[in-house]
Amino acid sequence: MSTAPVIAAVDGSDDSLRALDWALDAARRRDAPLRVVHVRQYAAWGQPDVMVAGEPDTAGDPVLDGVGDRLAADTGGPAVEYVAMEGAPSALLPELGSDAQLLVLGSRGRGGFAGLILGSNGMAAARDAPCPVVVVPRPGREVPDEFPAQPGTRVVVGVDADSPDDAALAFAFAEAARRGARLQVIAAYPWPVQFWATAGALAPPTLDQDEIEQETRTLAEGFLAPHLKEHPNVPAEALALPGDAAGALVAASKDAELVVVGRHRRRLFAPARMIGSVTQAVLLHAASPIAVIPPPPSDES
Repeated sequence: MSTAPVIAAVDGSDDSLRALDWALDAARRRDAPLRVVHVRQYAAWGQPDVMVAGEPDTAGDPVLDGVGDRLAADTGGPAVEYVAMEGAPSALLPELGSDAQLLVLGSRGRGGFAGLILGSNGMAAARDAPCPVVVVPRPGREVPDEFPAQPGTRVVVGVDADSPDDAALAFAFAEAARRGARLQVIAAYPWPVQFWATAGALAPPTLDQDEIEQETRTLAEGFLAPHLKEHPNVPAEALALPGDAAGALVAASKDAELVVVGRHRRRLFAPARMIGSVTQAVLLHAASPIAVIPPPPSDES
């Protein structure tokens, strides 16, 4: 049994309770403890212009009390720890991932604007946490019904054929193995490919689409090979699809158990942590829970 917990961030909202249920199931599948955290962001302690005497009171948190009542009937579940904190959730939640297997949040909490698709806390955690972050969206997100998906339990992962993310692939294979699921690997390639011939004029493509698709699929299948050796019981298929990677992953999220994407790697001239455009689009629009996987520490240093 791993001592690293699965962390569920809660604030009493329906979104956070859905995330709690997902985290509880994830902890059970990992044989790991569950840590339920409530960050009280509007307390006087967290306001720089208010004088407060003594330490913040962490007893009698009504949100954690409600979660405790909700989980009390689950006698066969994992060990549960309750933690109350005060401060800015967007700063504190990512830090909690330093000793966690997984950090799970709802797509939105009680704060912010009602029209937001993804709250600032979820975006900050996905960008900054050192552990994988799962964002559980609200039910009812509509996605294009055009993905060639077979029935059955599926985990979906996105792969860039030019720069594969081995950490995301490893996480996706392990998650598929835990769930007895098929793994669909989406490798998108740009099409149509157009070149500028003269100012204001595009030349017709000189490349054959079938050749590009086959090369993309071959590269993706090569990336899968070492993971298939480690998880021989996970059926995995590589799909090479034309066009936008984000659109393909969002379409593939319909009825999927999970969509796995990598976080943007740091670059020499862009050293700050960032969420890539594909990952951000998937967080905003996918219908299934989304796992954002950080790069290895060697790539972050």
